[in-house]
Amino acid sequence: MSPDIVDGFNQASALSTLAATACGALIGLVVGMIPGLSISTGIIIVLPITFVLEPDISIALLLGLYVSGMTGGSFSAILLNIPGTPSASATTLDGHPMTARGEPGRALGIAIVASFAGGLFSFACLYFIAPLLADIALQFKRPDYFSLVFFGLTMIASFAARSLIKGLLSAVIGLMIVTIGQDPLVGTQRYTFGEVNLIAGVHVLTALIGLFAIPQLVENLGASLAAKRTVKKLTGILPRLADLRRMVVPTGIGSVVGSFLGILPGAGGPIAAFISYDYSRKFSKTPDEFGKGSPQGIAAPESANNAVTGGALIPMMTLGIPGDPVTAILIGALLVHGLAPGPLLFLERGDFAYGLIFSFFWANIFNLILALLGLRFLVKILAIPRTFLMPTIALLCVIGAYSLRNNFFDVYIMFGFGMLGLAMKWLDMPVVPLLLALVLGRPLEEHLRVSLISSQGDPMIFFTSPFSVFFLLLAALTIAWSIYAERRSRRTSTAGAGGK
Repeated sequence: MSPDIVDGFNQASALSTLAATACGALIGLVVGMIPGLSISTGIIIVLPITFVLEPDISIALLLGLYVSGMTGGSFSAILLNIPGTPSASATTLDGHPMTARGEPGRALGIAIVASFAGGLFSFACLYFIAPLLADIALQFKRPDYFSLVFFGLTMIASFAARSLIKGLLSAVIGLMIVTIGQDPLVGTQRYTFGEVNLIAGVHVLTALIGLFAIPQLVENLGASLAAKRTVKKLTGILPRLADLRRMVVPTGIGSVVGSFLGILPGAGGPIAAFISYDYSRKFSKTPDEFGKGSPQGIAAPESANNAVTGGALIPMMTLGIPGDPVTAILIGALLVHGLAPGPLLFLERGDFAYGLIFSFFWANIFNLILALLGLRFLVKILAIPRTFLMPTIALLCVIGAYSLRNNFFDVYIMFGFGMLGLAMKWLDMPVVPLLLALVLGRPLEEHLRVSLISSQGDPMIFFTSPFSVFFLLLAALTIAWSIYAERRSRRTSTAGAGGK
């Protein structure tokens, strides 16, 4: 066995790291179950704490929150028919009907066990696939990296938007923001407009806080802040043996679909959950039970959205490309600690890379334990009035933005991105392409310019490597498919309107 694997396991199994993982899992369950919050918002709120912690402890804390946040989203979906996270939307289809007929504990138990199974399957994928993919990525040259990053951006823009134009426009805005600050190759100032605070550029985490937290706070202000919610008494949380048998096939489908779609940048939990739900219904011997409180209809989406977490970590760790918004924030956290995700992470810091993988394993273990043992107490949080919750979150966002560089100017930047996020929401523009452009824009520019300098300005350098050509072809196919899908959707809508 490789020494890096042993060191990584010992690092992830240290008492301090396990404590951080457990704390993150507990926070994730709470954040995930509260409607109006998201896992991204929860991680952003916790992020400033990690600046003073060791890198392994910091990432363990965030991974615990990431994994458990997916499971926590099912609690409010099942009990209140309100998904705590977008990934839990499909869970409401059978989770709440089971609650309505007086079996909320049974529904929650099925969701927790299915989430655990999906998380373990994605851990196995992460453990075996990530090192192999990293070995292949070590052969990449500058043109290959440019094509890879470009492919990542086109994937996000295509999958994240109903309109390809809006998705690409969002990514372009992000790329424009990345150009603010110092030139990465020459070091000269650009687009700072004489503002000293912009010389270092816009910190990606400051932008993330504004883009995700501010719009959600504003949206919650428009809701009934003091709304009262009642939660039924929970009994019989552990799934029955008959339920476990019926869960095998849908959980297997959800685990495979979720892990695969997690690897694809831009697919995400909601897509995986609904695809798994649909396939489980097609393969089920009792498809008529779906939508009426079927255990299979809960197991499929819950295993899928937790399997997405491990899948999304694979491109983040091996290629430096985030699989979803949460892994984009994790990349920012790693960069704060001086660790650059990518194939060199396994080569230069193999112990840390495997420590991250094993921390993901422990996150799933703590997710199962805390969810089962603390469920009766955790669901009481759903009754907390938003009048207490939202001001606390707003204060934590301000503290988080300031603590990044101890500069109050970053707080203004955060509010500016909050306004941008609100405007994009009103215009129905996706935020995810902008977020990924902020993360990938700098390496995209560096690899592009270095490649052109080495070829004396000849763009054919991007077509001399099989890796580069492969990623460029994938990018072209992605854009072409998005255009085709958008036109087909318009034709269907037009035909439907004409039929009426």
